[in-house]
Amino acid sequence: MSLFNCKLTGFHPKLEVFTVYHRPSSQSLQLKLYPGLSSLHSFQYSGSKLGHELKLVTTSRKLKQPHALSITSELPQNADFPRTYSRKEKKPFPVPILELRRAARERCKNRKGKPKGISSPPKNGLVVRSLIPLAYDVLNARTSLINNLKKLLKVVPVHACGWCHEIHVGSVGHPFKSCKGKYATLRKGEHEWTNATIEDILVPIEAYHLFDRLGKRIPHEQRFSIPRIPAVVELCIQAGVNIPEYPTKRRRKPIIRINKSEFIDADESDLPDPAPAVPEMPILPEIPDSEIAAPSDKEETRFIAAETLRTWEKMRKGSKKLMKMYLVRVCGYCPEVHVGSSGHKAQNCGAHKHQQRNGQHGWQAAVLDDLIPPRYVWHVPDTNEPLQRELRSFYGKAPAVVEICIQAGASVPEEYKSTMRLDIGIPNSVKEAEMVV
Repeated sequence: MSLFNCKLTGFHPKLEVFTVYHRPSSQSLQLKLYPGLSSLHSFQYSGSKLGHELKLVTTSRKLKQPHALSITSELPQNADFPRTYSRKEKKPFPVPILELRRAARERCKNRKGKPKGISSPPKNGLVVRSLIPLAYDVLNARTSLINNLKKLLKVVPVHACGWCHEIHVGSVGHPFKSCKGKYATLRKGEHEWTNATIEDILVPIEAYHLFDRLGKRIPHEQRFSIPRIPAVVELCIQAGVNIPEYPTKRRRKPIIRINKSEFIDADESDLPDPAPAVPEMPILPEIPDSEIAAPSDKEETRFIAAETLRTWEKMRKGSKKLMKMYLVRVCGYCPEVHVGSSGHKAQNCGAHKHQQRNGQHGWQAAVLDDLIPPRYVWHVPDTNEPLQRELRSFYGKAPAVVEICIQAGASVPEEYKSTMRLDIGIPNSVKEAEMVV
């Protein structure tokens, strides 16, 4: 029975699952749970109190009249897993193309007959000063996340398939025959598990580093001469982070726009000489693999796991705020990401039917999962017992970073409980699973 985001109506106060006692003189409701519900994750730490809004609607004082009980929650109890798109399928637009055209026509209609307004940062070439500290926080959170994950990999076993991109967090790999790599038909879909690395957990998404983010688009001939760096790092650099290894052009005056695709830089000769480039905030260094030390005890492991979850959420939430001001593009056919207003012209797309596009990318607006893709893995309810192939429909999923931290001792975040299916009872045997309706 789903107890969240639903509405229950009872015609008699003696319900089989729980009983609600309503006192007219009191504004509170007392909820008495039966032992059957105490095994669910929602009630393990709540005792006899239900931390959700209850509304009791009584049509009459007679017991024969119905009593309506509604339980609401912002987060659903159980949600479907994120959909995985095949290589032959194009990614959907974040905003439908019809709505984009309708909004463009509306802007043209409202702007007709009015003088052209002045562009604001970052469209005029300047950086948004208020977002510079956030860019440093995102970059440091990414470095801390990598350093902490290297430490947790010393104590939490993580397996990766040698033929496909699937990984599993646990003492042994999962038994599901879901491999789609090379020679998968000969192995009947079974995985060949090996030890995972940090690149298997955090998907390396790289982008071209732009010296001038408002400059001309990168042509196909220069695709090897321009360095490629992690896309999150490039986003932070364009947002104001100064890294000596990757110089970028910083304007101190707004550009002079000629038309939509042409502009000239303003004269900055009357301005005083710029001060030496000093980082506004210290940048954390990445610890080499040879210097990584495993946690000494369970208490330190639990602390590192909780800190890793905080840095994971800090990096994702900060990147989402930066993406609202600094545009990020993604190819609709492949995982290629470009940080800038328009994508590059390199013809290196090898997705389905790339011959018809001459290898060109189909650029569209990117979402957070395109910049920082969460690699979902199966959630292990009990680390002492391996997953069973016949009970696959009862297990949930979580991002690999979250699953590693949970098995290391961190508490489960609220936003991931819906896909982890913590409130679903797992049968003890296959015979018991066949009796589930």
